[in-house]
Amino acid sequence: MPTLTSLLQLAALAVVAVSLPTDNSTILASRTETAKRATCTVSSVASAANLSGCSAVVITAFTVPSGQTLTIAAASGATVTMTGDLTFAKTTSAGPLITFDTKNIVFNGGNHKINGNGAMYWDGQGTNGGVTKPHPFVKYAGLIKFKGFGTFQSVTVLNSPAHAISVGTSGGSTTIQGITVDNSAGDSGALGHNTDGFDISASSVTVSKCVVKNQDDCVAINSGSSIAIQDLTCSGGHGISIGSIATGKTVSGVKISRNTITNSMYGLRIKVNADATNAGVSNIVYEANTISGIAKYGVLISQSYPSDNGTPGTGAPITAPIAFTGGTTNVAVSSSAHTLAIDCGACSGTWDFSGLHATGGVGHSIVANKAVISGGTY
Repeated sequence: MPTLTSLLQLAALAVVAVSLPTDNSTILASRTETAKRATCTVSSVASAANLSGCSAVVITAFTVPSGQTLTIAAASGATVTMTGDLTFAKTTSAGPLITFDTKNIVFNGGNHKINGNGAMYWDGQGTNGGVTKPHPFVKYAGLIKFKGFGTFQSVTVLNSPAHAISVGTSGGSTTIQGITVDNSAGDSGALGHNTDGFDISASSVTVSKCVVKNQDDCVAINSGSSIAIQDLTCSGGHGISIGSIATGKTVSGVKISRNTITNSMYGLRIKVNADATNAGVSNIVYEANTISGIAKYGVLISQSYPSDNGTPGTGAPITAPIAFTGGTTNVAVSSSAHTLAIDCGACSGTWDFSGLHATGGVGHSIVANKAVISGGTY
């Protein structure tokens, strides 16, 4: 018969057995969860070297030295917040100078600045020559690259050496809201060049309530689908563009609505490279935009890029619907500008322009190929 002491010893061993995990998985899971809850501070390039376990990242004010770039690659679902301005020293490094590469990110710039010190590079030549400017061999990567997907908001991109923001997100929907691109200082002496605001090569993207002051495209959509460009204010540049469309690239399912474009060379463009093949544009809708002070073309749809209105190619069709509907898009151009030009080698379908009202300038020029343009005043 067991003694009282032996019974007590057996009870103690049972308690220990119950309290111990059967393997290390529970301990590892606990440690992983703790790591992913960590808040990490980025105050230098070195401190951003390993953010994969960080679910909250705080970027403080600092200067990125010449020859270095910055990548924010945090845990999926991380919040990334700026508490001070980021400044980039002049460099010959290939861009992008800062990359956000986090899945399902929630980025809030806190109305701080990412300063590219563009005035140190601007020479009127942009990426075509002159001073070496940070832009990589992948076209349109620019000062900032948005990868992963999620929400990006409330930051000012100041004085980008060339292209400002490249959107190359994937894996989920992305919303970009309340961002200002201010390259207006590049107007002085016409030194700023190729200073695109947003270059988009992605799908499921909404760009909303942003401000762009620059010397090139406010927005250029180079490939992708399910894209909304809405409530932007663009000035000084080349307006909002689909393209340029290169070989192998397609754009479809784009809605461009309620944007204000002023004092620009172009208003709205679809520009397809004359030599493009295996490419195309379809399902583009313009709604209730306000465009004024346009120096060359209020609306330009061309398959002869880089010419505005030249000899169009035929290898990248533009197909219906191409439409101005849902609310009037008002376009006012300068005395020497065209209200509308269509330069097609391979266009088709019925294009409903009933919501286009364009005035001023020298009138319009339409070579629509097989497309049928209906409605509108221009």
